[in-house]
Amino acid sequence: MRTRKFPAFLEAENQAEAAGKRGEIPVGAALVDSRTGNVLAAFGNRTEELSDPTAHAEMLCLREGARKAESPRLPFCDLYVTLEPCAMCAAAISFARIRRLVFGAYDPKGGGVEHGPRLFHQPTCHHRPEVTGGIDEEICKALLTAFFAARREETL
Repeated sequence: MRTRKFPAFLEAENQAEAAGKRGEIPVGAALVDSRTGNVLAAFGNRTEELSDPTAHAEMLCLREGARKAESPRLPFCDLYVTLEPCAMCAAAISFARIRRLVFGAYDPKGGGVEHGPRLFHQPTCHHRPEVTGGIDEEICKALLTAFFAARREETL
């Protein structure tokens, strides 16, 4: 059952599904203006399509949100992501001064928030968003598992 606590999370899940259909790792994100509830940006991963290792869903949302706000800082925004952000994305989230980060599946191998460098817990981190993890975790994890299982079958 999908969450009703964070309605914008559904948009991130839709973006993840679309990314998977395009052959991208199925991770999606949605950036929301917490003052209005409006979605400012929503993307799925585009690293393969753009041949850009930084084209993670989170990074694309932050870029578009900053463009729309005409500011590199987005303290009025909440970011919803289907997978725990990596260290690169966690650093960008901190630099953007995101108010709240909500993510789905935990990522023990590549995560940078609750795993790996745990960026927001470091004394050198200047901004720590409010973090909620594990939202629709099983749904988000299932998207990734199915994607990689299909990839393994293709290589056999």
